Amino acid sequence: MPILRVETWAGLPKEKKRDLVETMTREAVRILDCPPEAVTVIIDEVPKENWGAAGELCSERFPDK
Repeated sequence: MPILRVETWAGLPKEKKRDLVETMTREAVRILDCPPEAVTVIIDEVPKENWGAAGELCSERFPDK
C-alpha cells in the first residue's frame, strides 16, 4: 500500500488539496499498478514561520500578499 506524503505551506485551498489527492492517486495507480483503494495521500501543512529555506524563515522570504 503506497503512502504518499506531501509537505506544503499552510493555506492550500480545499479544491487544490482535492485535485492533488486525485492526481497523485491516479498516477500512483498508473505507475505502481495498484488499486486506488491501496493509495493513501497525506498532506502536511506547515506554517511558513516553521519552514526555513536558504537560511531564512519562509514567512520573511515569501511574505503573504
